[in-house]
Amino acid sequence: MMPEVLTFGCRLNAFESAAMRGLAAAAGHGAGTVLVNTCAVTAEAEAQARQAIRRVARERPDARIIVTGCAAQIAPDSWAALPGVARVIGNGEKLKPEAWAAPAGPVPAIDPAPLAPPLVTEFAGRARAMLQVQQGCDHRCTFCVIPQGRGPSRSVPLGQLVDQARALVEAGYREVVLTGVDIASYGPDLPGRPTLGQAVRRLLALVPELPRLRLSSIDPAALDDDLWRLLAEEPRLMPHLHLSLQHGDDLILKRMRRRHSRAEAVALARRARDLRPDIALGADLIAGFPTETADHFARMLALVEEAGLSFLHVFPYSERPGTPAARMPQVPVPVRRERAARLREAGRQAARRFHASRLGAEERVLFEASGRGHSEHFAPVRLAEGRGEAGELRRLRVVGVDDQGLIAEAA
Repeated sequence: MMPEVLTFGCRLNAFESAAMRGLAAAAGHGAGTVLVNTCAVTAEAEAQARQAIRRVARERPDARIIVTGCAAQIAPDSWAALPGVARVIGNGEKLKPEAWAAPAGPVPAIDPAPLAPPLVTEFAGRARAMLQVQQGCDHRCTFCVIPQGRGPSRSVPLGQLVDQARALVEAGYREVVLTGVDIASYGPDLPGRPTLGQAVRRLLALVPELPRLRLSSIDPAALDDDLWRLLAEEPRLMPHLHLSLQHGDDLILKRMRRRHSRAEAVALARRARDLRPDIALGADLIAGFPTETADHFARMLALVEEAGLSFLHVFPYSERPGTPAARMPQVPVPVRRERAARLREAGRQAARRFHASRLGAEERVLFEASGRGHSEHFAPVRLAEGRGEAGELRRLRVVGVDDQGLIAEAA
């Protein structure tokens, strides 16, 4: 029997959870073990993980709870003190086989060497596979605590990426998502200093049997020339960019210590559409950042339409201890929540517009559950009638749209 894994946070955590499940099982951890992979991006994410640990300890008092992830790396003692927790494993150790067989010990600092993640070929309950290309971050955005939990940026060598992608295709996956903390920073720590675009080009060339490759969230300040060419020329690279924009006002972007301006974000969106007219653009946005006024927020709200953003991932700002932003003048929590709600509504309207633009179009849909899946643009799709098996890739025609996405039938 395999251990249970509870995952909080990003797609990188999803990849690492799949890897840890196999490593823990190989080290003898079975059904009586619960691995909790924590996230530190927001206070809410941490609270959810703590609640889950307390629930497991209460409902399964014999369970052996092992905690890891960003929040556990940053404050290991506080997580070790929770009821039922037998051990805390650091982020720098959790993908090393020897860590799961070793006795409990202190959480060490993260090794800055290039990555050597284990081969992962199973993502339970997922139709698409995650492929870690890097982790860690060398930037210091004022709101972000993740460098404390992940350490500096480290990349996975190109050969390992190709081997992993081939293994995933052989395991039956039809789509692979490249993931990391800051995937655009891929490569400077490797021989030859390859860029992300060069890595993507090599993956697509050396794994021709892979039907779909998708990028996870990417820094708009760091798209390289190879990546732009691939977006224009390579149909297997999905027409979908999710941008780590965070805001739409220049002063707030400077206070966040972001590396792009509002004008550069709009120009990037325009360039993407010039190269690939049907591309779908998404964005991460933070509402209620310290010092944000109503005018600052209005400019971010206007950016949704000006840049043609179709899919939003909205966060109300959450103070992270030890970050510069936590020491800035704070926006009241109710105002943050109200602005986040308005931004989410703008996102829902933008998604409806995008969905309506696909009416009558043919879409290649990857099914994730019976009758439901996602298009190449990552728009949710469901069959008007019939079924689709998880992992199946099928061409459909869009015959309707609603608040849940696209409605389709056989083309």
